[in-house]
Amino acid sequence: MPKGQPAAKLKLYNTAKQKLLDGKQVFSFTQERLDIADYCERAKHYDYAWFEMQHSTLDFKDVEAMIAACPRARAIPMVRLPDAQEWHIQHATDIGALGIIIPTVDDVDRAREAAKWARYPPTGRRGTGGGQAASIWGINGINYHDTINDNMLVVVMIETPTGVANAYDIASVPGVDVVLIGNADLASFSGYAQGDDRYWQLVKKVHDDVLKAGKIFSQASASYAKGPNSYDGRFFQNGPSNDGWMPPEAGRGRGGRGAFNPFAPPPGEEANPGKKNP
Repeated sequence: MPKGQPAAKLKLYNTAKQKLLDGKQVFSFTQERLDIADYCERAKHYDYAWFEMQHSTLDFKDVEAMIAACPRARAIPMVRLPDAQEWHIQHATDIGALGIIIPTVDDVDRAREAAKWARYPPTGRRGTGGGQAASIWGINGINYHDTINDNMLVVVMIETPTGVANAYDIASVPGVDVVLIGNADLASFSGYAQGDDRYWQLVKKVHDDVLKAGKIFSQASASYAKGPNSYDGRFFQNGPSNDGWMPPEAGRGRGGRGAFNPFAPPPGEEANPGKKNP
């Protein structure tokens, strides 16, 4: 390398974050129960795994066991937590998650908590503890402690009109990487259906504020990965696999009826829960 030329920045081992930084879309599968064989098979085919701990009965020991069973799988492990408490975030990171997803972020305080506990000093306040994270990611000469801050992906969800009003300030919080619209809950809290122009005005405001803050915007529903309402989103819950793989339920559709739709949100998070989306 010529003298005085800066060293090339290493690619991240959080490959989902690297794809986002490269301007690409990422898709997941949602893991809502302890099933090691199912998790390890699905993890071969997606950008990241969305471990659902807000709306499921998964425990940290369940997530820990699945991450340990097939470490460094293609799908980067991420956890949607029920809140931004210190112990929740530190548990998730210590067991090997490379990203956290925090729901219902209405204000700067909650966004700051998410960013603060996800990273070590000097940028955060994560404490040095035990857990399997360092043994999973600190391989081949990689120092986990020295590299995890860059590899950590912090996603905050805006799901209410209050969050929409504060979107620019939320997105501007240092350490927040992605601002994600929770499509079903935004419809619920605002009272505007996802087909309503007023709903899309809220989404557009968040989009514009997030880009103004220099962060990544997206919507949780993979049904908005393309089309006029995509707003160039990049980070989605569910969606197509990387290699064309289809899950076992693909042949019978969700709940045994109809064709499998990889862009469909999880049950209960549709635009009209209990009804088929148009």
